Amino acid sequence: MTTIPTVKLNNGVEIPQLGYGVFQIPDADTQAAVTTALETGYRSIDTAAVYGNETGVGRAVAASGLRRDDLFITTKLWISDLGRARDALRASLDRLALDQVDLYLIHWPAPATDAYLDAWQTLEELQSEGLTRAIGVSNFLPEHLDRVVALGGTVPAVNQIELHPALLNRASAEANARHGIATEAWSPLAQGAVLDEPAVTTAAEAHGVTPAQVVLRWHLQHGNVVIPKSVTPSRIAANFDVFGFTLTDAEVAAIDALDRDGRTGPHPARFNG
Repeated sequence: MTTIPTVKLNNGVEIPQLGYGVFQIPDADTQAAVTTALETGYRSIDTAAVYGNETGVGRAVAASGLRRDDLFITTKLWISDLGRARDALRASLDRLALDQVDLYLIHWPAPATDAYLDAWQTLEELQSEGLTRAIGVSNFLPEHLDRVVALGGTVPAVNQIELHPALLNRASAEANARHGIATEAWSPLAQGAVLDEPAVTTAAEAHGVTPAQVVLRWHLQHGNVVIPKSVTPSRIAANFDVFGFTLTDAEVAAIDALDRDGRTGPHPARFNG
């Protein structure tokens, strides 16, 4: 069994650097997909209330026979629930059939409402009550992070942002580093948009791996936490098999040079749910 490296968060909790995401997987298919991921060796599962598949994640976890302490479960607070974070987390826990998650994130800042600041203070209470081991944010821009940190309480442990070779998202990643916040990448493969790039395919040929494996390895070497998603068992396995090679500095730099503000999702400054 491959030992997955971990990233130590700013509160001492360790998160596996490679996890499995379930975005856009129907709940009816989620138990089977997560079961395959767990059997492959993944131990970190990333879901969200708005995905509608927390129940499937919970069923897979319960049926896995794995110790709860060996798993890292993340879920997220949706925009419409920013004013009721306590009830929202309890509902997520019920669907997951868990007493505690390992990481609870505010899914989007939704800056038009400004409700994320009050929600953050509720998340601090939920962490102190033991309902989540760590708290963080997702899709927060530097100005959103600054406002949360200025509250003077808990600094987010994670900021999960869109990040891939076509969108290095430097300002957010640098703000994360400045505040001691781990960067977690969603859409790590840019929905396939970078897999045909010569910088990626040349590295894949050199190492005898797939372009997707090259991009995931690129994330790991940058220190990002990464959560690829697939429902195809062979791809779930291939996405996990990224620890047997190392990209050269020149290969990493060539992939870095693909940055072109190639965002695949909404812009956090304008998305309000």
